[in-house]
Amino acid sequence: MIIKKKEHWFLMLFIWRRSVLPALLPRLVLLLLFSVAVVLCRPYLSEFKFELNPAPFTLFGIALALFLGFRNNASYDRFWEARKLWGALLNDTRSLARQALTLCNYEKGAAAPDLFINYLIAFTYALKHQLRHTDARADMDRLLPAELSAELSIVRYKPILLLKEMAAWVQASREQQKLAPILQLAFEENFNKLSDIVGGCERIAGTPIPFTYSILLHRTVYIYCFLLPFGFVASLGWFTPLIVVFIAYTFVALEAIADEIEEPFGLESNDLALNAMSKMIENTLLEINGQQLGPIPPEKEDIID
Repeated sequence: MIIKKKEHWFLMLFIWRRSVLPALLPRLVLLLLFSVAVVLCRPYLSEFKFELNPAPFTLFGIALALFLGFRNNASYDRFWEARKLWGALLNDTRSLARQALTLCNYEKGAAAPDLFINYLIAFTYALKHQLRHTDARADMDRLLPAELSAELSIVRYKPILLLKEMAAWVQASREQQKLAPILQLAFEENFNKLSDIVGGCERIAGTPIPFTYSILLHRTVYIYCFLLPFGFVASLGWFTPLIVVFIAYTFVALEAIADEIEEPFGLESNDLALNAMSKMIENTLLEINGQQLGPIPPEKEDIID
């Protein structure tokens, strides 16, 4: 995800790196060449009466802009809901770490709370890897006992199994009289919240915007853009390619942005910075436990400027 300070309004006109323009440039160049060809062939278009009235393009452009607005709103709703879920994950893991350190009657420096906090950190990384379909083995080996890490290597829903391990830790603490039975309910409440977060993320990742809706809008945008030169060539002449490319950039870029943020857990520039957020959760939990913090380095898929 791009986290970047706002530039001066004039400099923002020329920002290239990590915008959608590089990906769209080949299509815009193709449309530019097509528009130039339409201008060159204008005498033949007039002869065959192939020039179109620009008025319908104006009305249809307004309708298309409204549909693109709805599409972008739907995509951003998914993106923002995903961000809220990961914000809740930060809050709930902090709460559980605090409860493990203050409600459980372990001696200071005991290994048991450290293990529970490692479970919380591993849960965060396991969720990230599940959503991104990446290999979690390195993080699990780093954070968990070897036996549990090996068990997780063949499990599909690793966060859920880690929830079970955390609940078992709380139950063992109660049986060892390190935790009052009534306080176990406080842990269970936060475990349920973690389960809801996993389910919410899985729902977003597993339920994209209907493909037929996306393909209909995609086709409409490109057909509209490639018909524009025929509507403007009579009135704009050689300005047609410039105006057409500018209009097409607006519509095609809106569609590209909507496609990008529709899947907020991916590796695109505008997707959620799950690597940085996972590292931040790890650091805040270690800090609660009085352990040394590590750096939060920017990674190629989580760009922080």
